[in-house]
Amino acid sequence: MNAQDWLMLFGGAAAGAAGLSVLGRLARALGVDVEDEHVALVTSFGKLVAKLEKPGLHILPGQWLPWVKVHHISRALDFRIIHDLHVNDARGTTVVADLWVEVRVVDAEKALFAVEDWDQATQNLVVHAAMSILGTRDFQQILDDRSELGVLLERDVSAETLRWGVKVERVFIRHVALLPEVSRQVFGTVATRLERARAVVVEKGRLDAAALEAETAKRVATLVAEAKSQYPLAVGRALERLRANPAVFAAYNELYELAQVRGAHTIAFRGFDGTDIRAIEAAMVPTSTGPVIGASGMGGSNDRL
Repeated sequence: MNAQDWLMLFGGAAAGAAGLSVLGRLARALGVDVEDEHVALVTSFGKLVAKLEKPGLHILPGQWLPWVKVHHISRALDFRIIHDLHVNDARGTTVVADLWVEVRVVDAEKALFAVEDWDQATQNLVVHAAMSILGTRDFQQILDDRSELGVLLERDVSAETLRWGVKVERVFIRHVALLPEVSRQVFGTVATRLERARAVVVEKGRLDAAALEAETAKRVATLVAEAKSQYPLAVGRALERLRANPAVFAAYNELYELAQVRGAHTIAFRGFDGTDIRAIEAAMVPTSTGPVIGASGMGGSNDRL
């Protein structure tokens, strides 16, 4: 092949590629491309004339006409996030929450004709239902029951959204918080309650300890008193046994009396029969050094009669 043949070959290939491109553009201009999990609704003067559900290219010659419109609606699962929803709880505290909403179009015709904007209408409905449900619970209940509240929200809005051809699959309540100034007040209140509870526990512990100490002291005093009472009883029992032997009993008494005399400080007058002089009178006899203290008095070891 010479240069002219090569030139003709390349020129034909280029013309063929250009023709194919033109045909492709013409086909797309005269057809509708439907993606997977999508539906194409064709309307003429606002009235539905065709519903294309099979994925691929569908020839629609009249779509370029001004009164013909093609609406592409996705039937795939999608989600919406509603940020910073402000709700007053049952106690009037402002709670800030984010809502995660999973939705799916189950009826494309209703989604197009039953409501002007199903997306915005669904979000508005979820917000209204969330404010109604969360407003009947306090902040702590919202934190603890977020899963259950999400189920309640889903049930509350599902019946209404199904009339629009939209199904709410799930609703999650996420990122529940308080306003900064409200958080400071709540934390201050919690701190005060904790301090009050700590003081109550400390005071109760002190009172319980004092009561236990008093009860212990009472029982110890009772046991000590009982123990002390056993000594005179034992002595009495011993003396009672000694009475059975008069000689031993008399000797014991004499020894006991002598044991009570302190030799270094006491002068005892014994052996007086009382005929001539008694012990008390002997104690009163004056001496050159002064009176002598008798059995009931105190005196030095050199005291004389």
